[in-house]
Amino acid sequence: MTSLSGATRTPRRSVLKPGTWHLRTRLVLVAMALLVAICAAVGLFSYASMDSFLTRQLDDQLTGAADRARDFGRPPLGGSGNKPDPLEGRGQRVGTIAARIQDGEVSSAGFLAADLTRKTLSAADDQVLLGLRRDGVPVDRTLSTGAYRLVAAQSPYGDVMVTGLPLTEKQNTLTSLVVTITLVSLGGLVLIGLAGTVLIRRTMKPLEQLSEVATQVSRLPLDAGEVALAVRVPPSNAHPGTEVGSVGHALNLMLDNVSNALEARQESEMKVRQFVADASHELRTPLTAIRGYTELMRMTEKFTPDGQRSLARVQSQSVRMTTLVEDLLLLARLDEGQPLKLSDVDLTQLVIETVSDEKVMAPDRNWHLELPEEPVVVRGDASQLHQVLVNLLSNARKHTGPGTTVVTGVMRSADGSAVITVTDDGAGIPAEFVDRVFARFARADAARATPVPAAPGAQTAAPSGQASAEGTSGLGLSIVQSIVEAHGGTVEVSSRPGRTEFAVRLPAQGDAPSS
Repeated sequence: MTSLSGATRTPRRSVLKPGTWHLRTRLVLVAMALLVAICAAVGLFSYASMDSFLTRQLDDQLTGAADRARDFGRPPLGGSGNKPDPLEGRGQRVGTIAARIQDGEVSSAGFLAADLTRKTLSAADDQVLLGLRRDGVPVDRTLSTGAYRLVAAQSPYGDVMVTGLPLTEKQNTLTSLVVTITLVSLGGLVLIGLAGTVLIRRTMKPLEQLSEVATQVSRLPLDAGEVALAVRVPPSNAHPGTEVGSVGHALNLMLDNVSNALEARQESEMKVRQFVADASHELRTPLTAIRGYTELMRMTEKFTPDGQRSLARVQSQSVRMTTLVEDLLLLARLDEGQPLKLSDVDLTQLVIETVSDEKVMAPDRNWHLELPEEPVVVRGDASQLHQVLVNLLSNARKHTGPGTTVVTGVMRSADGSAVITVTDDGAGIPAEFVDRVFARFARADAARATPVPAAPGAQTAAPSGQASAEGTSGLGLSIVQSIVEAHGGTVEVSSRPGRTEFAVRLPAQGDAPSS
């Protein structure tokens, strides 16, 4: 069915409230990342500085130990006898290694144990000592007893003296430093993170209020009707002295401008509606006179066949114009919000009667009913609900060809609301026109021309969606939407080639609008 009687308003898309919380999160994460980088840099610098200091300190101690070992290990006077063991010298600390290399072999190598006794080194340790450079430069090596700082130097007595001190104390100090820096950094990051979160949350609070104002405005029905745009940014967040205040002040200025524009639009709409209502009301009298005098002339005067056709044309157009005027008056009354004449309406009986009337007007369509076993009763205005059915069924009749099947159904949904459906298997509504099908004076045929009637039995509905020979004003479906919304209901359309369905949903009796 190519229904061309109006178009729905484009649905408003609610703008979601901006997630200022994830902006806060990003700021906190950036701050935390900077703090982590700073802590890491400070930790690396501290570690390097401490390592350098401890190494210099250990090298000084190693130099003293080497001097003591060299002095104590000098051969006896006269060059006779064995050379003393350097570990037996005074001042040597626990863990000190002393070794003598002579003729390419380690003649004596040992370290001072914790009980102040001398312990020998392993053969593998001897090989490490033999591999040392004998330039007096301290180096780190790992022996069987642990890591050591070693120095090998040629003695004036023809041998090489190797002295070493353990790295355990240095490593323990560095480990304690790393643990301390880590714990302090983590504690500082936690405290700064919490404080930063509170501070940023407080700083971002005005932005949240601006976001809330923008979200409230986005949810207002600004497309039609009277709109009270009273939402504004609080004065505390609209001072131009700050960045956020400047944004709030600019937003308030924009809202003031929009509010003035809406008031001007509303005033203009009211003038137009009043003009349409007044003009329609004034046109009823001359149109009635034209129809009356036309009937009188047809009964009292004699005309040629061409005159009869011309007079019949005048009469048909006056009837059509009267219908248009009545539709405009009905829309004006609906726009004014005039109270409904509420009563209990049996939709089942109303559908049967309306479809029967349409069947008489278009016997070449296949009219079918889908009715429930129990009557479906709603609270509403009987005459206006009858107008809804008449417009939907006539819409199906006008925009489909002979042989089309039109199914009218009534049902009660699970939530208690009543649903009326009008479905046909016509050509369908053009996809680009579906969103505008409920707009006033909207028709798919841009020229709004009335096609020449087709030959008997021919399909009258064109795929492009042109109106049939009856012609349409483009108000039928807009009237349907206005009446349904006045009853607190909704009307929807879905269409594809071969199936078009209009669905009217009316609230349950307890949810019906009050008169």
